[in-house]
Amino acid sequence: MKRLFNLSTGYVKQLLVFAVIIFSLLAGCNKSDHLPAARPNDAGKYSSEVIDKWLTMQIRLMKNATGIPNVLFCRYYAYTGLTAYEAIAPGTLLGEGINSKLNGLTNLPLANRFRLYYWPASVNAALAAVNRSIFVNASMADIAAIDSLENALNTDYSAEADGDVLTRSNEFGKSVAAAVFNWSATDGIASVGAAYTPPVGAGLWVPTPPAFGAASTPYFGNLRTIVTGSTNNSQPGAPIAYSEDPNSAFYKMVLNVYSVSQNLNPVQKSQGLFWRDIPGVKTGGHWESILQQVLKQTSAHLDKAAVAYAVTGICNSDPSISCWQTKYHYNLVRPVTYIRNVMGFSSWNPLLTTPAHPEYSSVHAVLSAATADAFTALFGDIGNFTDHTYDYLGFTPRTFSSFRAIGEDAGNSRVFAGIHYQPSVDTGFVQGRKVAATILSSLGF
Repeated sequence: MKRLFNLSTGYVKQLLVFAVIIFSLLAGCNKSDHLPAARPNDAGKYSSEVIDKWLTMQIRLMKNATGIPNVLFCRYYAYTGLTAYEAIAPGTLLGEGINSKLNGLTNLPLANRFRLYYWPASVNAALAAVNRSIFVNASMADIAAIDSLENALNTDYSAEADGDVLTRSNEFGKSVAAAVFNWSATDGIASVGAAYTPPVGAGLWVPTPPAFGAASTPYFGNLRTIVTGSTNNSQPGAPIAYSEDPNSAFYKMVLNVYSVSQNLNPVQKSQGLFWRDIPGVKTGGHWESILQQVLKQTSAHLDKAAVAYAVTGICNSDPSISCWQTKYHYNLVRPVTYIRNVMGFSSWNPLLTTPAHPEYSSVHAVLSAATADAFTALFGDIGNFTDHTYDYLGFTPRTFSSFRAIGEDAGNSRVFAGIHYQPSVDTGFVQGRKVAATILSSLGF
């Protein structure tokens, strides 16, 4: 019994010595640099300020970009939003099912689950890096602005996080940006503007005035979607059958565009101009501006803001891919061509310049309906929302009672602008909502 007791006492002493050593080691480390286990939803404790500042920056970059087809800015929105999300994904449970549904994104870096990260710094580094990669032709002033914002935020964060934590967070964000950008480069983007010879025949699209430019991004519809299968079963049926008979449904559809143009009231004209977007902040930038305003109105934290940035960007881009498939399948003639050449109003011009791609369906309607539904799924009913995107141009802000109303306002504006038929808009609403429903269901929203 005595021998057993002595052995036990020695064993206890050894344990005590071991415990003292471990305690000393831990005490010698910076406590802020270690975690006993990964913290669920750790990113949710931070404000969304970093995303707000980078949204402002990216809207600026989109506004200043030249020589880039408008639809590509929807793609930029998707990839930068995903970059922001992936930069905090290890620190959040919100939207954790996203990664398994992304179409081939497999080489994402892994965070150390037993080390701390300062998630705002990860987002800052990630968005700085991915915007540099995307906007390769940005002006020197804009490049300097990217650097300045990244450095200013890093300076702020250095007062809030340990140096090792900050370094680790920045490195993780940059590695995320590299992975997402490398993935984006394999989606088919290099071929969207390849040579294209449009089909010839009655009722088919031809280049439109004033520039009579070649078809824009004719192969955008071939891009890999962000979410696997998002465009499945989204294609609409054929447009109204072409006819030049004044009693036909087609002629009456075009006549409606002409009649509206001749009787535009100030409210309709304002609506058409408000959603012009070029010149402006581009269509993707306009929806990013709406996102930025909604995040402020709802006081969203970093986790919610990053997920919303990703999901609404996807609902800008994937529905646009579906729309482009429709456009270049049917190659329907634009109103300006029919009104001038068939109806005989040879000097007629729409309120806005007609984009250089076929008529059916309306991409503004498709992507706006889809993105509006994404906002509804993410934020619910937030009451009245006022869009101040174009205050800087002196436009009167537009107020809406629901997110869906925003999407419908955007789509219908194209009829007042004289660049789409109403059935192309109505079809676009349905098409966009189908794609959005697939995306939101796949991602668990």
